[in-house]
Amino acid sequence: MIRRLLSVLPLLGIAHPALAQDGDLVVVGRGLAQRPGDRAFDVVTIDADRIAESASNRLDGVLADVAGLQQFRRLDSRSANPTSQGISLRGISGNASSRALLLLDGVPQADPFGGWVAFPAYATDRIGLIRVTRGGGSGYFGAGALAGTVEVESATPTAAAPLAGRVAYGSRASIDAQASAALVRGAGFATVSAAYAKGDGFVPVVADSRGPADRPSPYEQVSGAVRAVVAVAADTELQANVAAFTDRRERGTAFSRNRSDGADASVRVVGRGRWGYSALAYVQARSFASSIAAVNAARTVATRTLDQYNTPADGTGARLEIVPPVGAGRDLRIGADLRTATGRTQELYTYVDARPTRRRVAGGSSRSVGAFVDGSADIGALTLTLGGRIDRWRIGDGSLRETTIATGGTLTDTRFADRTGTEWTGRAGAAWTPVAPLTLRAAGYRGWRLPTLNELYRPFRAGADATAANAALAPERLVGIDGGVVIAPATGVSIAATLFWNRLDDAIANVTEGRGPAIFPGVGFVAAGGTYRIRRNLDAIRSRGVEVDARAALGRAYVQGSWSHVDPRVEASGIAAPLDGLRPAQTPTDMVSATVGWRRDGVAASATVRHVARQFEDDQNTRTLAPATTADAYLALPLARGIAVEARAENLFDARVEAGIAGTGIVERATPRTVWIGVRLGGG
Repeated sequence: MIRRLLSVLPLLGIAHPALAQDGDLVVVGRGLAQRPGDRAFDVVTIDADRIAESASNRLDGVLADVAGLQQFRRLDSRSANPTSQGISLRGISGNASSRALLLLDGVPQADPFGGWVAFPAYATDRIGLIRVTRGGGSGYFGAGALAGTVEVESATPTAAAPLAGRVAYGSRASIDAQASAALVRGAGFATVSAAYAKGDGFVPVVADSRGPADRPSPYEQVSGAVRAVVAVAADTELQANVAAFTDRRERGTAFSRNRSDGADASVRVVGRGRWGYSALAYVQARSFASSIAAVNAARTVATRTLDQYNTPADGTGARLEIVPPVGAGRDLRIGADLRTATGRTQELYTYVDARPTRRRVAGGSSRSVGAFVDGSADIGALTLTLGGRIDRWRIGDGSLRETTIATGGTLTDTRFADRTGTEWTGRAGAAWTPVAPLTLRAAGYRGWRLPTLNELYRPFRAGADATAANAALAPERLVGIDGGVVIAPATGVSIAATLFWNRLDDAIANVTEGRGPAIFPGVGFVAAGGTYRIRRNLDAIRSRGVEVDARAALGRAYVQGSWSHVDPRVEASGIAAPLDGLRPAQTPTDMVSATVGWRRDGVAASATVRHVARQFEDDQNTRTLAPATTADAYLALPLARGIAVEARAENLFDARVEAGIAGTGIVERATPRTVWIGVRLGGG
């Protein structure tokens, strides 16, 4: 794939850049046009200017503009355990796995094994647009879009920046650098980009809880991407992408390092003629390693408890979408898609005198094949949309083998039964504009998600706590409705409010079933102060709430705000009955983001305030994470044509953002005040 892509590059000399055209050849570099029926759904767009002015300069930081879109924990992609970075919406909770579907140029991005998102793989200078659709989208977008969909589109070259870059130095000896180049001709373009980030990190454990065993959490992350777009006919273009990343983090003690590596390749052909179409194929390769440590009560010594030394995983997929001509005011999409995942965890555990005594290998595969139809029609001031799909899924090849290292003797050798099933999902909506400033809308949807290979087969530890896998997990299924109003009294001014209700049946959760010291099935020994959990399907999680988004462009100034208020509750019976009526873990009632900014002649300044309400660390609602309010700032001042100095500040007032509380009462915090100063290069 890489060789084929590079063979295209010599054909793309430097010429007049940006979405260029040569005669009838027009290069867009994106997928098919947005569906007209999307106006019936709750959609938030983040443009390139806002992406470039993020204080963190990271995709996960940019997404924080959309209240209600959250990761499992409050940590970011420099200090979190990568397995906690699944994304979700609308308060239906989560764990390592994402309940919202993240797409990059149409390609699902969640880790094939674990369902988490490798945020360091996405440098912000490669991103041109982000669209967040709140609410289930399985009818059109496919399996996994339970709580919503995040569509990330690659940046295209602009006339002002055939070469661009930025480098900054920040708190705790941090370096943040990005660079990109564009080769553009009328019949196509190619972009090459690279990013590097490194820092000494902060001590995650708060000052009044830490001891000699606690230390800073350094990180080092590298990513690169090559993209080529070539017009092969007057209305058809070929898009090829290759990307790779490597990510190293430590979690603040000895024996707590994480390693993530990945490479992706995709090819998409997009036709925009009378019969529109998009044909996509992709492949993903991932590898993850993690070492887990337990710290004694005095926090003087850290000892290794688990060495997950390799977790290879592969994902493949394809999607075909056809847009037939159905007449003015109508839109129809017909298609099919395929997704596969394979992976296994390889780990050493049950340490005695600092040496592992057992080895575990567990994993399997999954596959889903689906077909969909999605249509919309404009009838005067009314837009109607309806879509549905059918998926056939398979979970197979599951196995768990545990052996004694000293003798090679078998402790466990289990082959799990293959399973198959069929899911029907869809969505419907309507939008009505009775008068120009006002639009009313309503939508309903049903979505589903397969349990990940990680949830099915991999036990894990977090400090003294341990969670067992469950190979019998059923798919999650969500039904929901929402309704809203959009008021746009003037150009560049809009206020949108949405009420929603969701019910997630068979919600996968980590359910507490015991406390250490004791030996538990699937994880082994759990020390005193540790908690034993197992992944189980709860009866349901019900979530209802309100979302408000507002923005206004006032000359050179702009303001934008987002507020999410949710009231989720667990429905549970049987062994999980003690959870009935409680709030899901890691789900705040309120999330707020507000930004005020100003731009003129290359000068840009903005200030952002974010608030997250209190939330519970655990499923039993016994450990409370305090509410937190943070402030970010951004300033860019041009020095000369194409050169500007940048200053950024995260958590400017150094607020304490609690990210976790262990069973022993140890509190972990998220990113403290971080200040950056750097230079941005761009322009011709």
